Amino acid sequence: MQPVRELPNTVKPANGLTHGLDRHRTYWRAESVAPLWRILAASGYGLWAWLGLALMLGLYPAGRNGSLLPLCVGTVLVGIGLLVACLPWRGASGWYGWHPRRDSRPNRAAMLALVTFLPMLAVAGLVRGDNIFWATRLAGAMLALCSVASLAYTGYRFRRQLSPTLQRAAAALPLSRLVFAGYAGGLWLWLCTLAQGDLVAPRSLYPWVLLLLTLALLLGLLEGQGWHSLSRLGAQESAAEQELQPARFVAALFIYVLPCIALLHARQDGVDLIAAALAVPSCLLGKWLERHLYESLLRGSTD
Repeated sequence: MQPVRELPNTVKPANGLTHGLDRHRTYWRAESVAPLWRILAASGYGLWAWLGLALMLGLYPAGRNGSLLPLCVGTVLVGIGLLVACLPWRGASGWYGWHPRRDSRPNRAAMLALVTFLPMLAVAGLVRGDNIFWATRLAGAMLALCSVASLAYTGYRFRRQLSPTLQRAAAALPLSRLVFAGYAGGLWLWLCTLAQGDLVAPRSLYPWVLLLLTLALLLGLLEGQGWHSLSRLGAQESAAEQELQPARFVAALFIYVLPCIALLHARQDGVDLIAAALAVPSCLLGKWLERHLYESLLRGSTD
């Protein structure tokens, strides 16, 4: 009896190929999760920056609970990335380049991100009453300064790791990260304030809504410039950018259209809280999709 031949589609791949496929799947999972926690962390630092600035200027509503809620929300948003980096799963992405389970010392970006927790704890211990105590204002100023410094340095660090050609294409990336943090953090602060009922008069929302709409416009201009610069690198990048147009449109719908519509309904009683609760996850989801597309195109350009 002649031996039975194996069909071509039943041949098992070599061990090296299987290992390569597994590593590619792990790499894809790690790289697809990394933009998500970076976006959450940026919105958390933006929330801390707005809260610290409001405390420094004496503009935030009085009360201890009103300040503790944004601090707790920001801590959760910032700490998610650190928690993911500590999980014992293969291919886990680092926290600003630091792998807590493998490296003993954090790098400069991770250290700067960790230092921001110190003024946050100081603000949590000092806020009370009308928040006009000089130490409270000083802690708020340090919280805002450390948050902005961490956002600026991490954006600069991400751009510096690219090739010289991609660095020129991503010249607006650090500024775009700061603007997004201000935009998303402002939405978070709006939601936290409405959830506690600290806004007495709807007129007090007008400057805040106008500021967030301006940040949304500026963010859209910066992101459009970044995509345009990336598409000018070559024909391959331009073709890939054209293929991502439908997904980019969906991301823009979640980042700009839905939150801006919610902001325009902010002065209506009974609708403002629901609008804010829908605007925040919409912005984060759309930004995660946009960052995932942008960074995948960057990785494709470096291959």
